Amino acid sequence: MRSNDLVAGLCVAGLMLPEAVAYAGIAGLPPQHAIFAGIAGCLVYSLAGRSRFAIVSPTSSSAAILAATLAVVPLPGAARIAFATVVVGMAGLLFLLAAAVRLGGLTGFISRPVLRGFALGIALTIILHQFPVMTGASIQASSLAAFCLALIRSIPAWHPASVATGGIALVLLLALRRYPAVPGAFLVLVGGIAASYCLDLHNHGVGIVGAVETALTLPTFPRLDWNDISRLGQFTVPLVLILFAESWGTIRTLALRHGDVVDADHELAALGLANVASALVQGLPVGAGFSAGSANEAAGATSRMSSAIAAAGLAIILLMAMPFVALLPEPVLAAVVIAALVHALDPTPILRLWRLDRDQFVALGAAAGVLVLGVLDGMLVAIALSLAALVRRFATPRVARLGRLGHSHDYVDVARHADAVAPPHVAIWRPTAPLFFANAERMLGLVVSGARGDPAIHAVILSLEESYDLDSTALDALIEFDRTMTRDGFCVQLARAHDRVRDLIAAAGETDLDQRSAYSVDDAVAQIDATLSQGRNEP
Repeated sequence: MRSNDLVAGLCVAGLMLPEAVAYAGIAGLPPQHAIFAGIAGCLVYSLAGRSRFAIVSPTSSSAAILAATLAVVPLPGAARIAFATVVVGMAGLLFLLAAAVRLGGLTGFISRPVLRGFALGIALTIILHQFPVMTGASIQASSLAAFCLALIRSIPAWHPASVATGGIALVLLLALRRYPAVPGAFLVLVGGIAASYCLDLHNHGVGIVGAVETALTLPTFPRLDWNDISRLGQFTVPLVLILFAESWGTIRTLALRHGDVVDADHELAALGLANVASALVQGLPVGAGFSAGSANEAAGATSRMSSAIAAAGLAIILLMAMPFVALLPEPVLAAVVIAALVHALDPTPILRLWRLDRDQFVALGAAAGVLVLGVLDGMLVAIALSLAALVRRFATPRVARLGRLGHSHDYVDVARHADAVAPPHVAIWRPTAPLFFANAERMLGLVVSGARGDPAIHAVILSLEESYDLDSTALDALIEFDRTMTRDGFCVQLARAHDRVRDLIAAAGETDLDQRSAYSVDDAVAQIDATLSQGRNEP
């Protein structure tokens, strides 16, 4: 064990404690459940994961999603904890199932713009809900707009001592962010406890955390019927998708900075084991949050041992310092949450999308979904937007007409390259997306229309370089396209047809079309020239 890992682990443990207590408050569960989750998550990931920087513990988004999920089935204290245990256990099993069938690519279904928009929306929601804690005001509202209005109306009732406590803590936290190696959250936590003890803040009306139960008990599972399990599954699957997308983004980003190699399927399994372990200690869902991982990196971690040390450090704090944590002012915890989420309010990533003119409305839609519809429905909207953007990209028909660059063997889009020239009497078309059931007929229909609209065209070459494979609908559309063009008197040739596509064409009994398939556009042009020359020479 290197000294760097020891220092990094202890620094991270100091960060995890206040965040765990705060995230438990977001989830509506006692603090020990987030602390147990952090210990179990870090320990298991240090054994099963690959990233030397990732800290697998409760995150703000997973806590908010869990709270919204539990709100669907309102239950009293013990039953609520048992229900949360079931959700976390189901999430862990889904992670393991996805790893077993190698679904690491699932992270790609949550696009980065959608994830950024979701993170922005959830950060705004969580931060706004910390203000009643910081101000000592009691606010109940059914929507975020009503909540904001009630917050403004409550200003005369704000508790001065609570506002001062939370405000000072927030200023200190933001100031200490300039020194990544300094455990600012832990120092502010210690200062808050000291102020609470010395100034007797509780008797001055400032809320405190109160006694924290440190005894670890075996989980109890409620009796659930199929309807309950089905309802939980509806929200657990999106929770897993969001949690993995967030975690993989952190793990991959930190790995790329240092040239480390990580595998998405392996990380799925590691996160699954971490969440199963968290369920066994009745903890919250766990994932690799960016703030904790970045803190571990900045503190000089060199191996996964820092994660194990963080777990040990948090366990020691749990056993020895909980009587002091009971004195922690709640406004200080609210300040810790706000400081941890400030980075998510940075508009730079979305402004960059605006400059690129790509996906900016998708990101804003994901953020608006969370703000207007709430965390759960907003999460579903975010995933739906990702899938909609994917389908739109592949289903929107666009074909490019190709021409040769000079005397080279390169064929490029003539609309983008003025010096590209199409062979005489031959039109070369390339679908710009893989052919599949949603776009094949429309894309090939554009080729048919283009060929019929130009009387100088005698032959058509279809370049299939984007289509590694075809589904049955796309195959049928391709066969129908060939027959239609042949019936209209055009010579048809396929170019850049992959072996899987050619095997499928042959298996469908279209041996003639298979023989009219080439591996390059240049070869296809040569075959078309030979066919047209032969036709001209025939009497």
